[in-house]
Amino acid sequence: MRQQGAVGPQLLVITGLSGSGKTHVSRALEDVGWFCVDNLPTAMVPAFARLIERSPELRRSALVVDVRERGFPEAFPSVYGDLKANRLATSLLFLESDDRTLVRRFSETRRPHPMAMAGADPAIEGIRAEREALRPIRKMADVIVDTSRFSVHQLRDYVRERYDVRSEGGRMVVSVLSFGFKYGVPAEADLVFDARFLPNPNFMPGLKRLTGADARVVRYLKAQPDTETFLRRIQSLVNFVLPRHEKEGRTYVTIAIGCTGGRHRSVMLANELGAAVGKRGYAVRVYHRDVKEG
Repeated sequence: MRQQGAVGPQLLVITGLSGSGKTHVSRALEDVGWFCVDNLPTAMVPAFARLIERSPELRRSALVVDVRERGFPEAFPSVYGDLKANRLATSLLFLESDDRTLVRRFSETRRPHPMAMAGADPAIEGIRAEREALRPIRKMADVIVDTSRFSVHQLRDYVRERYDVRSEGGRMVVSVLSFGFKYGVPAEADLVFDARFLPNPNFMPGLKRLTGADARVVRYLKAQPDTETFLRRIQSLVNFVLPRHEKEGRTYVTIAIGCTGGRHRSVMLANELGAAVGKRGYAVRVYHRDVKEG
């Protein structure tokens, strides 16, 4: 998704699966200077967009829209298509989580799923029905974020780093994310690197229970000839593309490095790359999505 920096008003439309964190995202946006409206009827979205264009106070506005509105999956695509054809800078953020996480969240809050039907397990049936109904809208999204492994605080940090209007004009934020391919490629990644060809510390005596942040694992990986070559080539590519992304008006870029379980190789490489990018003056955030799972 391209951010427009301080040029013109913006409308961020937030949608996605029930229980995926849309309310938390909306609150985090309000904390960093956005005007947010929750559950605006789809028919009123064009009028709200016109209001944004005329009101300097609403230059950064966000809407949360979802299946709480009857007929939303059918009505939204055409309305959003018209918005994208307008001169207003509009983007669509789609939030999702895996079934197990959503079932747990609904169980913890004791809220019924808005599409749940009577049956042995109404939550999971509602989740599956909603996922299918929103599939066409998901394909329209500029950014898709899987919040399955985000805590509330991590989700708010994610929003603040990417959408804080108070920091407009500053350097681009670069997130370096380690992950395990066995748990899925991060949907929010702009660049993805695969480190699974490197020797796996998981099979070395004494290293299995450690992580890529441990000095013993770092020494082992740096002793492998391909590690330094791979890292050097990643850094070369990143050094080439980041200034060009920044020139195009991007305010953040996410770089993901994956290995099998996201515990050893990707963690070490993400730490090394994050340190190198930071030395070039960018605001850097390093995350290890699956280190507890590997």
